[in-house]
Amino acid sequence: MNTTKRTLFTAAVVMATMLAPSFASAAQLSSDAKSATPKDVQQLIVVDYRAMQNSPAAMDLKDRVLPPELKRLETALKSSGLKVDADADVLAFAAFRDSKGEGTRIVGIAQGQFHTREVMANFTKNKIKPTMIRNNSVYPMGSNGMSVVFLNQTTMVFGDKESVKEAMDARDGITSNFLANGDMVNEMGVVDSKAVWSLLDAKGTQTMMKSVLGDASQLADYDTVKNRMKSSRYTMDFQNGVKFEMAVVMSDTLTAATAATLMKGVSILRKNSGTPLEKSALDQTIIDSNAGTLTVSYSSSDSQFASLLTSPLFQSVVK
Repeated sequence: MNTTKRTLFTAAVVMATMLAPSFASAAQLSSDAKSATPKDVQQLIVVDYRAMQNSPAAMDLKDRVLPPELKRLETALKSSGLKVDADADVLAFAAFRDSKGEGTRIVGIAQGQFHTREVMANFTKNKIKPTMIRNNSVYPMGSNGMSVVFLNQTTMVFGDKESVKEAMDARDGITSNFLANGDMVNEMGVVDSKAVWSLLDAKGTQTMMKSVLGDASQLADYDTVKNRMKSSRYTMDFQNGVKFEMAVVMSDTLTAATAATLMKGVSILRKNSGTPLEKSALDQTIIDSNAGTLTVSYSSSDSQFASLLTSPLFQSVVK
């Protein structure tokens, strides 16, 4: 999975930014969803999908910047005839390390109230036969190579065949699942009350921070910092304007302070070359460190953020 130029991090931020008028609920993963997520997660993104569907602007923007890997998954889901747009409440994407050591895969999980009897009847009518993975019926999703399996009436797992197989292996106890990842499970408790949230492991954090820092990631100080990144998390909230919070957990207090200094330097450089709108946005961004954790927070009104989306600064972050 190529995440160098357009990470899952920036994709989730972009999807979330236009949802301010409609977000009100939390995006929490069920036990079924967690058990079907492989343990070695590099990044987990969870989004209130119903709120996203209710915002045409969010959908338009998402279509322009969503990474190819996620766009392929979502397109397959929407074109499968499963009526996900109407039935899904929460949509999650998990990027995880392949159990065979062949790289990173992505699996999607949708939660909602699915009309499974109607879906199965339609599969039968169209002579679509499943492939069995133990007791799990895995159905093809059209001709795009994607597959889907219903765990029950409220949870479905989808992705390429190998990703779905790994998800089922995790759920059935053949391999370890997300619930065995104590560090991330603990981190989840901090963020899953929000409508949009994400967790990243050390490698995912390094990729994300390299994208955020841009040219500053070439500095010698960054080489020292990146190897001491343990994990990160971020949330977005839209109850009163736009609020973004990110925390990067470092191995020690000094490293967190060094990372904060690097990010502050990048902020100053971008202020010097930015438009008045961009300078204002950077002024509203607070970068700090505390007890070994780098923290970044940003807040603005809905209208300010909507204007920022068209700025060169925003485009440079999501490209």
